[in-house]
Amino acid sequence: MVHIIETVFGEFVTKHNIEFKEMQSLEDAQNAIKEIGSDPNSIPIMSPKMVHRVIRINNVVLQDAIIIKQDMLSVGGEVAVPKKTFELHQEKASILVSGTVHQYRLLISKLKRHYSRIQKIAIELETIMDKIT
Repeated sequence: MVHIIETVFGEFVTKHNIEFKEMQSLEDAQNAIKEIGSDPNSIPIMSPKMVHRVIRINNVVLQDAIIIKQDMLSVGGEVAVPKKTFELHQEKASILVSGTVHQYRLLISKLKRHYSRIQKIAIELETIMDKIT
């Protein structure tokens, strides 16, 4: 693989010392942004976009799962739902919600506009996001 890259670009990829940076928290992201000398005013804007979370939500009514999926897709995230969700054969299921802290904030705001059952999920999501970011 390195040889193909060398041939295409004429040099080793390692010349640029590419690193994988895992952002476990907003603080990690803020520190990484500071470390490279970004404008301090940009830190609150960029850091929530650098922390990714996958959250499993259990006992979700399937109609609600569809709404959550559509709302998360609209902000650039993803929601994995059971295969037969759109057939509405089961009453409830677990879903996996995947996105950045920024996307979760947008999702929570959208979910709060829906009916009370989804608003309760939004509040639970907001609570857990406060604890894990």
